[in-house]
Amino acid sequence: MNWQPCANIDALRLRARLNRLVRDFFRARDVLEVETPVLSRAGNTDPNIAPFALEFSGRTDGAPHTRWLRTSAEFPMKRLLAAGIGDCYELGRVFRDGEAGGRHNPEFTMLEWYRLGHDHLRLADETVELVQVALALVGREASVARTSFRALYRDLLGVDPMTAGVDALRTAAGGIDIDPAGLSRDDWLDLLMTHRLQPRFPPNQLLVLHDYPASQCALAQVVRRGDVEVAERFELYLGPLELANGYHELTDAAEQRQRFERDLAVRSGRGAVLPPLDDALLDAMAEELPACAGVALGVDRLLMAMLGTSRIADVLAFDFNRA
Repeated sequence: MNWQPCANIDALRLRARLNRLVRDFFRARDVLEVETPVLSRAGNTDPNIAPFALEFSGRTDGAPHTRWLRTSAEFPMKRLLAAGIGDCYELGRVFRDGEAGGRHNPEFTMLEWYRLGHDHLRLADETVELVQVALALVGREASVARTSFRALYRDLLGVDPMTAGVDALRTAAGGIDIDPAGLSRDDWLDLLMTHRLQPRFPPNQLLVLHDYPASQCALAQVVRRGDVEVAERFELYLGPLELANGYHELTDAAEQRQRFERDLAVRSGRGAVLPPLDDALLDAMAEELPACAGVALGVDRLLMAMLGTSRIADVLAFDFNRA
């Protein structure tokens, strides 16, 4: 195994400068830095994310020996919000199984923060501001565009993502070489995004894409907009690269439990592992999760954009193959 780092020393120094910039950015806005557990007795139920599990060999006083490496800091941070900590952020490592390759590493750095009283659009503006300050570290600038999920698909593909059936979405995806068996409507929307839309995003443009189909709500609030329901969430892209994903956070514990259970049903149908629900989060939400918005930003992705590389190894001291 090659003992040397993957990234060059200048890239590692840039990471340190970016970490300092992030902390200065939030200190100036009176947002508190927190640290939350990396290991939990509950796991992420999202059907599209594979969490790592490990066995603890020590005393647990009746608690499970199986513990889960976090895929984000979201759940414990929301418990802190319910306890009254106020605006907060965490800059730390997260872990996802099966994600290794040119743009992915099983462990990576995520910046996550929550703002009380914000909605997803206001938080998107702050996310853009942070990314622009980061880009300035390397002398880069980016224009900013904002559009809804519905408008993007209508304008660029001539299809309404909120109402079009699978046949219409499949037609819009014509030419994508993929076996269509078992693909859901949301799968087709995702394929259109990755294969038809993202490659067309201008390289020096920050795009705020907001108000997603309700079926892609994840942990966001769902509201009625005209003739359809939409999930109050946003994603931020720099060119074709997705940098961040944010929500106007759901605060209803009962609805959140139903969503977790729907996730588990999907995972069960796929034969995937079934992580235990995070009852501590649900109890905190039932007690009082304040109105807020939250966002997760991939720090390694941002560094890749800053350096103009498509290889995550170029921004890591040691990637999965050299760890």
